[in-house]
Amino acid sequence: MSKDYFLVIRGGVNSTFQDFGRENLYHIGIPFSGAMDKRNYLIANKLAGNLTTDAVIEFAFQGPCLKYFGNKRNIVVTGNVNFKVIKEDYSEIQVKNYKTIEIDNGDVIDILNTKNSVYGYLSSNGGFDINEVWGSYSTTTRAFVGPNGGKKLTENQKIFLKKSEKFSNRLLIYSDTKIEFIRVIEGTNFNYFSEESIKNFFSKDYFVTNLADRMGMRLEGQKLKNLKNTNIRSEGLVKGTIQVPADGNPIILLSDHGTIGGYPKLGVVISADYDRLVQIPPGSKIRFEKVKLKDAENLYKLYNMETNNILNKIL
Repeated sequence: MSKDYFLVIRGGVNSTFQDFGRENLYHIGIPFSGAMDKRNYLIANKLAGNLTTDAVIEFAFQGPCLKYFGNKRNIVVTGNVNFKVIKEDYSEIQVKNYKTIEIDNGDVIDILNTKNSVYGYLSSNGGFDINEVWGSYSTTTRAFVGPNGGKKLTENQKIFLKKSEKFSNRLLIYSDTKIEFIRVIEGTNFNYFSEESIKNFFSKDYFVTNLADRMGMRLEGQKLKNLKNTNIRSEGLVKGTIQVPADGNPIILLSDHGTIGGYPKLGVVISADYDRLVQIPPGSKIRFEKVKLKDAENLYKLYNMETNNILNKIL
């Protein structure tokens, strides 16, 4: 059993433990949760030499500041992240995203901010010594479910680490590909909306507001007119659902979404575009394109193939 640990000097804006997410708990109101950006989560663990199912620390905007106590080990940060490692003599070592970095007793990892994005990931070889809750390391803070009491990282807490094995340094040359549109399939209430509103949704610019977190992303733009009913009987929801409340401004449900809801559902963001969607920061422009279900299925297969190809480059 390792006694190595991180001391949290600053918790950051929204730093939590995450993994793939939990399964089969919708019936008691608990969402899947899990890492917002699945690909960057997988890369972090693969570079660190961990299992792809191991926990990582996910952070948004400003990440945690951690002081390390223990034997030498490697860490990895993925995403478009500005961070530094400060030695005990206050010197700084050169750091890069998608590269293993050796840390030693007394080093401080200061994750300053994400750049033109939202989420980043920190993994340590050996992994974090935390307990699964309902078969997952994912944290759902609104329900206080998950490791760390279902809460965000807080100042002065200790994060213990498992024993690490030595391995060669790893580097991945990687950057997210850009897409012009976020692709969407029709929702169950697609025909509730006027032809003009549907045309506007798929041709006009929308903007991500500051009301965006792990639960959902509220948009502003051309208001969508509902011809039938602005409220419906509550139904089950899935990640990526686009709900439209009475004010006509769409809300995209994200990983910590409620499991049922009563707003009409215009569409659902396809799974292949979800990683890119969640990385769009507030104030940014977003545009949508309608695709058929069969196309969405093929695009998801392509997304998985691309992800596996990236992971296979890491030796």
